[in-house]
Amino acid sequence: MSAATTYNDCALRPLRAADLPAVAQDCVTAGMRFQMAWHDWEEGQCVVRYLVSQGNRAPFLLLEVRGEETLPSLAAIVPLLGWYEREMQDLGGLRFTGHPEPYPLVIHEGFSLPRPPLGREGAEGHLSGAYAPPTMPEVRGDQVQDLYWGPIRADVVETGEFHFSYIGEAILHYHPRLFFKHRGMEARFAGQPADAAVFLAERVSGVGSVGHALAYCQAVESAWGIEVPARAQLLRVILAELERLYNHFHYFGLLAKTTTLKVGSATGFLLEERVKQLAGQLTGSRFLRSLLTIGGLRRDLRAEHLTSALEHIVNEGEAYLTRLHQTASHLDRLMGTGILSKEAAFDQGATGPVARASGLDRDLRRDHPYAAYSHLRFNVPVREKGDAMARSEVRAESLREAIALLMQASGRLKAGPVRAEYTVPQGQQEGLGWTETPRGSLYYSVRIRDGRLERVKIKSPSFSNWRVFPLTVHGTNMMDYAINEASFGLTIAGCDR
Repeated sequence: MSAATTYNDCALRPLRAADLPAVAQDCVTAGMRFQMAWHDWEEGQCVVRYLVSQGNRAPFLLLEVRGEETLPSLAAIVPLLGWYEREMQDLGGLRFTGHPEPYPLVIHEGFSLPRPPLGREGAEGHLSGAYAPPTMPEVRGDQVQDLYWGPIRADVVETGEFHFSYIGEAILHYHPRLFFKHRGMEARFAGQPADAAVFLAERVSGVGSVGHALAYCQAVESAWGIEVPARAQLLRVILAELERLYNHFHYFGLLAKTTTLKVGSATGFLLEERVKQLAGQLTGSRFLRSLLTIGGLRRDLRAEHLTSALEHIVNEGEAYLTRLHQTASHLDRLMGTGILSKEAAFDQGATGPVARASGLDRDLRRDHPYAAYSHLRFNVPVREKGDAMARSEVRAESLREAIALLMQASGRLKAGPVRAEYTVPQGQQEGLGWTETPRGSLYYSVRIRDGRLERVKIKSPSFSNWRVFPLTVHGTNMMDYAINEASFGLTIAGCDR
């Protein structure tokens, strides 16, 4: 494929809309994987872009269609693009012909907006309409019952509506309805000074503040050609792995809760709290906010002695994981629950621990290194069975690897600056940034003009994994549902950005 370069030296291939299906099929046949799709408006002209991974350490491929607002759907060829196309239809006013699921995604059935918020002319007016049930396959039978659970649910959980068609305990069909609290974060970036919008990125997902801020910073740094100092790169790794560590402990606390291990649940949440306390002592923020900035860090951190501070958490954490792995009643509920095949994981866009538990050996820290990861040693755990047990094993190994990375990074720190000097350039620049968050791959695409953001696209891991999750629920049973959902480690805020 002949191509020019743009966006972090991505290989750019301009196309006509009519050529998209053939090119997409060629990419799939060559073993490439589509990562995301998004639209933009440049000087009133519609631009649709598809980001494609060509393999480890190889430049990304960027397919680009200009000047066409009606395009052929690629969902039948690349199923993971189905949600991206529906999102562009809802928020951008584009049209994708031949889509296998031509239903609203973000703007629910029964509701409408005067103008699409990311359309040519921008948002106008307020959402209006009335509740209507989602469009779903009809499930017939004398014994079939329908259950709508949500959007308000018990406990401290995020807002979502889940539809079950079931007989007794057997789930015949499952449909999640998300986006009740879509915050329009991508639109909120528009017009903001690029060097001040890290504040917004940190708030896209509360438990992913570092991941979002780091991906955003790296996108802007790429666009502006900024080289981040070595000490700042190592400190960025430390912040990212601390975030991974507390997220993984929370994961095991929640998973133990669903298998009715009260002490196991409390212990997981306690260890999560201790990591957050350590983060607060190190940085002044339990959620590691207000540290990352364009060019590095806002201030230096004294992280050279992090290993000794982690020692107690490491010992308790290892003992905790061992006890969980030796609890037969816990393991019995995980084995064989919520199986996701390798083929479905690839086709539907699974990412992070969910993908690796189904045999997809992918991790952006290794495959497309950023920060200081290319200078550090770590393993990427992979399992093949694709069930809740495999997902928990991948998380456990990832937790241990996070600890090892924290110790390596803190041991390599040397004195030096933590922020690069730069001048905000004039004109238009574009950049792409990415991180491997605790839940999977996260991408930011930015377009900047005269120092202000004109378009920001966020591809979050939960947007990908929520699309995959229903495939593991169909044909299972009600008693295993909560365990299966917990084993995915999903967030709705990350999806409802």
